[in-house]
Amino acid sequence: MAEPEFTATGVRIGKRLRSLTRAGQVRINDGRVELLTSYGSEIDSAPVQAVRASKPWFGPHDKALADINGNRYLLTLGEQDPAPGEPGPPAARRFIDAVRQAARRGG
Repeated sequence: MAEPEFTATGVRIGKRLRSLTRAGQVRINDGRVELLTSYGSEIDSAPVQAVRASKPWFGPHDKALADINGNRYLLTLGEQDPAPGEPGPPAARRFIDAVRQAARRGG
């Protein structure tokens, strides 16, 4: 099994006004975007070409929107990448760029 193209842990994942997990995971692996709980259970996943990732119009820089299977998820990542060797989620901008690059490569 190949290494995931993007992995973020400690991500708050919400849907509308409801929080689904406060320490979830976001992965781009084998051409799919996966949202997982802190226990590794799948919340949602879809082929990377079917996922739309963007920044909210208003709000802090640590948030990203992901449209997966007709559901809009609000992901709270980090405002900036953590220092090397430090724990914490990567920047929201890095997630958005990873989705777009994986879609361009065709998965």
